[in-house]
Amino acid sequence: MPATQDLAAGASVRAAHEPAGRQLGAPKPGREWLALGLLMFPVLLVAVDNTALTFALPAIARSLEPSGVQLLWIVDAYPLVLAGLLVAMGSLGDRIGRRRLLLIGSTGFAAVSAATAFAPSAEWLIAGRAALGFFGAMLMPSTLSLIRNIFPDPNRRRLAIAIWAAGFSGGAALGPIFGGWLVEQYWWGAILLVAVPIMLPILAFGPVFIPESRDPRPGTADIASIALSLLTMVPVVYGIKSLATEGFGVAPAAIIAFGLLMGYVFVRRQQRLRSPLLDVSLFGNRIFSTAITANVLALFSFNGFILFLAQHLQLLEGQRPTESGIAMIPALIATVAAGLLVVPLVRKVRPGFVVAGGLSLSAAGYFVVAFGDHSGGPALLLGALLILALGVGAAETISNDLILGAVPPEKSGAAAAISETGYEIGSLLGTAILGSILTASYQRNLVLPEGISMSGTGSAAHDVAQARETLTGAVELAHSLPAPLADALTSAARVAFDSGVHVTASIALGLMAGAAVLVAVVLRGVPKAK
Repeated sequence: MPATQDLAAGASVRAAHEPAGRQLGAPKPGREWLALGLLMFPVLLVAVDNTALTFALPAIARSLEPSGVQLLWIVDAYPLVLAGLLVAMGSLGDRIGRRRLLLIGSTGFAAVSAATAFAPSAEWLIAGRAALGFFGAMLMPSTLSLIRNIFPDPNRRRLAIAIWAAGFSGGAALGPIFGGWLVEQYWWGAILLVAVPIMLPILAFGPVFIPESRDPRPGTADIASIALSLLTMVPVVYGIKSLATEGFGVAPAAIIAFGLLMGYVFVRRQQRLRSPLLDVSLFGNRIFSTAITANVLALFSFNGFILFLAQHLQLLEGQRPTESGIAMIPALIATVAAGLLVVPLVRKVRPGFVVAGGLSLSAAGYFVVAFGDHSGGPALLLGALLILALGVGAAETISNDLILGAVPPEKSGAAAAISETGYEIGSLLGTAILGSILTASYQRNLVLPEGISMSGTGSAAHDVAQARETLTGAVELAHSLPAPLADALTSAARVAFDSGVHVTASIALGLMAGAAVLVAVVLRGVPKAK
């Protein structure tokens, strides 16, 4: 079906379901922006939590001494559980009320964050991050679906989504600075305690200013579908990690195959259920499915780059967490600005071309990383990040608007959950796949200076093993060595690390270029906004 027919079909469905005038349950005129302001607090929390933790990884590595795989799981445990439960929580919000689910998730997220802040081991921290994923899955679909119902007017909704995306980017900008300062002044666990004060406004004023909304004809919850969604995500990601770090083996391949089989069973089950957990028929709309594909690929690439850059700035450039966070502010501000500027732009330029242009900018940024020389300081990488940020900010705002605008309002929770699932899957797989490739390339290409591999160096076997595992371990070992040997080790670690960066950036470049072409072709018929 051509894109214009998809849009017309979506418009007719919405017209059939939306009541005339102001939507039932929407706030009084003027208070809708107060409601939006309160919804920004959980958005800021999730964004701050993600970026602050990324910049705290070197401190976590020094404190808890995780292995290379554990370090990735510290990052991935949260989005893995979150991605597996987002659709279920979005559907649950449709049934019990999106505001109610948001308040439950906010309370649980704050409580678990406080407990996880004092994790004594890597295993404890991974478990805590998984628990945060459970409550985090209640937050993001609720905020986006509530926006869909609070702002039924397309133009006001588009601006609200741009502000929502700007809040996400603003939180990403605040996270490294505030989180870096907390790590330097206190300890890495302090960044998790931030959730408590951030959640107080939503818990105190949310019941007053945020209107409740739900699906008036919800189906019954399907526990088997929830289990199948988790049995799809967990094995696939675990298998990918094993393949990337240990090489090809029968066991990882079998685990991935099992996850894919569970995914197939999950989809077939949704097609048979009268009230499916995931309405797979939504993917029959080319606008909806193409916009989600663009989101997944963009965030897949972007999160892999952020993971690398945080380590590069702190470990290879010698910057403190606060300094590295401040260095990224221009790019993160650019993300906010780009998201807001494209709102009026889509009235003059077709939205498909705006999204394709943003993805093309991202491809240009990865080209700089893939073929540039990283040894001349951070300027080249930060410049590439600026280009990437402009592209992601423009593409994400319009693609999210296309996703929500393609479904009737009573299905906004499901659509928002699918959109957020795509976001988390992109983030998760970007960290899991690109991060694993980066780690594997480092481990396979690291050539330790001859003196370190000999027992006469005085280095403990444990320290040498950590140096072979992660870049953090190599830098820590270098600090304990004489200057010539330390310089040689740091240089070898940089070469090994950069070998993986060039590979992962090349992969991201190909994905962004392909996504830009896909969007330009499929969404070219979507008309300009009115």
